Amino acid sequence: MECTIRPAREDDADGISEVILRALRETNAKDYTDEIIERVGRSFSPDAVRQLIGKRTVFAAAIGGRIIGTASLDGRVVRTVFVEPDVQTRGVGKRLMAEVERAARERNVPALTVPSSVTAEGFYARLGSRAVRDSYYGDERTIVMERELDGARSHGAG
Repeated sequence: MECTIRPAREDDADGISEVILRALRETNAKDYTDEIIERVGRSFSPDAVRQLIGKRTVFAAAIGGRIIGTASLDGRVVRTVFVEPDVQTRGVGKRLMAEVERAARERNVPALTVPSSVTAEGFYARLGSRAVRDSYYGDERTIVMERELDGARSHGAG
């Protein structure tokens, strides 16, 4: 699938929020209760996404002007990886993760931590992450995964 991966801009916030909420409601809903989906969704309003763009390294996947995916790097932690349900399984998430890893390597991050949803565990495992432990926020299960980065220089702090 031909899409562009680029740094997110503030004016992408509405589109990113829409992708996240749709993915939560259509894809993650099979693994989580409605209450969890709604609670998580409240963290990704357009205003909340604009704030994240200011705090993290956020990437957007776009076809033309339409946002179809997002991923972000927060220090050494991969966060908010979501792809629009209509284009899942077409390589968009893999390309977003490659961009996150490239940014991490530039910052000499030796390994990434990925707090994965139950839904995405297989996706991250296929990309080389391994499950380290389960984490719970109330009844919401997250699988904490890690991936060593090849080519990250071992000297210097990230």
